[in-house]
Amino acid sequence: MTDAASTPASVPPGRRSGALAADAVTGETLWDDDAYTDSLIDFVTASPSSYHAATEVARRLDAAGFTRADETVSWEGGLPRRGYVIRDGAIAAWALPEALPAGAGMRIVGAHTDSPALKLKPSAAVVRSGWQLINAEVYGGPLLASFLDRELGLAGRLTSRDGAVHLVRTGPIARVCQIAPHLDRAVNDTLHLDRQTHLLPLWSLAGPDAAPDAVEAHLCEIAGIDAAELAGHDVLTYPTQAPARFGRDGEFLASSRLDNLSSVHAGLAALETLAVVGAEPIEPVILVAFDHEEVGSDTRSGAGGPFLETLLRRLAAALGIKGDAVDALLARSTCVSADAGHSVHPAYAHLHDPVVQPLINHGPLLKINAQQRYATDAVGAAIWARACAAAGVPSQEFVSNNAVPCGSTIGPITATRLGITTVDVGVPLLSMHSAREMCGVKDGPWLAQALHAYWQGA
Repeated sequence: MTDAASTPASVPPGRRSGALAADAVTGETLWDDDAYTDSLIDFVTASPSSYHAATEVARRLDAAGFTRADETVSWEGGLPRRGYVIRDGAIAAWALPEALPAGAGMRIVGAHTDSPALKLKPSAAVVRSGWQLINAEVYGGPLLASFLDRELGLAGRLTSRDGAVHLVRTGPIARVCQIAPHLDRAVNDTLHLDRQTHLLPLWSLAGPDAAPDAVEAHLCEIAGIDAAELAGHDVLTYPTQAPARFGRDGEFLASSRLDNLSSVHAGLAALETLAVVGAEPIEPVILVAFDHEEVGSDTRSGAGGPFLETLLRRLAAALGIKGDAVDALLARSTCVSADAGHSVHPAYAHLHDPVVQPLINHGPLLKINAQQRYATDAVGAAIWARACAAAGVPSQEFVSNNAVPCGSTIGPITATRLGITTVDVGVPLLSMHSAREMCGVKDGPWLAQALHAYWQGA
C-alpha cells in the first residue's frame, strides 16, 4: 500500500514538531493535557479518511512494538502477542497475556474511523455553467451547511487493476460555495440545500479539454499510477483547515473528524502506554476501530460485519481455547464502546434533558438510553464506574430529551452480534457532524486514562 499527497501536512504555529513520537516513547501523553492534545492534532491531521486513520494507527503501533498479522493466512503457526490487522478502513489490535487465567475474559474497546463527508462518484468531473464540479454524494449525516465555503481536500484509496491499493490525499482543492444574499434575499431565512444541486464542490474552470475522468486522472497522477490502470476508488472530501485550540485559556479544540477520531485516539494512546510501560495484560486486551459506522455499520469492515467476532475466535484459538470454551470466554468478556457524545448547547438547552446536562471539560460521558440506542445497562455502568475510579477521573451521564430522537453507536451492534456486556461512553462535543467540531482538551486525556485503567483490570 502506498500513500501520496499533493500538499504535505503542516505544523500549525505554536506547536512543537515531533511531539507525537517523543510522547509515544515516554508514555507521558495520557497525563499531560497539552501533550495529549498535540498528539490528537497530529493524529487527526494524518487521518483525513478512514483508510488513512487505520494506516496511522498501524504506524504508531509499529513504533510501540506491535507486529502486523495477515488475516488471509492461517494463524496456527503462531501469532504475535502484540499485533494488529487492517481490513480496509478498519483496524484491530491486541495484547495477549502469556497464559489466560481461569475465569478471565477479553477486554475490548471499540470505536470507528469514519466521519460524515462527501464521497466521490465514478467519473467524478461534471461541467456546469463554465465550471468543472466534482460529482459527489453525501456520506453519513453531516451538518450540510457546515461544509459550505470551506476549502476541501480529497482523501481515500485508489485500487489499480492488479488489486494494489494506493492511499491518496490532496491539499485544498475544492469548495462548495454559497449563494450571495444579493441574489437570494431569503437565504438567511430559508436555507435549503438540495443534495444533488447545491453540494457538488467546484474545483476548476471548465476548459475545452474537460473530461469526466479528470478528477480521477488528477488523483492517479498524485498517487503515481497510470490512470488507465485505475479500477475503482473510495475517495471522500475532508476539511483542510488545521485543528486549533481556542477559548480564554486554550481549553477547547476545534477540528474535523472528532466524531470519532477522538475515541480512536484515546484507545490508541491507552494501548501505546500499556506497551511503553511494559505492563503485562492480565486478560486479553483488544482495540478495534471499525469503518462505516456513519452509514449503518453493515459492511465487512463495519461493526455489523464479522470482523471483530472472527478476530476474537482466532485469538482464542491462539491461546489454546477451543469449542464450547470459546463461547464461555466471550460470555465473560466486556466491551467499552467509545464514541463521541453531546455537551449541552447553551443556545439549545431545551433540546437536552432538563436535568442531565453534561458539559465539555467535565469528564467523559456514560451514555444511557431506554430504547437501547446505547448498550449501557447497570452492569456496564459498574464497569465504567470502576475504570473511572481507578483512574481518578470524573465522569458524566448523558441521556436524551424524551422528545428528541437519539443517535446510536457500535455498542448495541457489538452486544447483539457477540452477546458481550457493553457500555457506551465518549467525550462530549458541540457541533457534532459539523465539518468543524468542538471538544475540550481535558476530556480526551480523561477518557484515555479510564480506558487504560479498564485494560489494567479495573
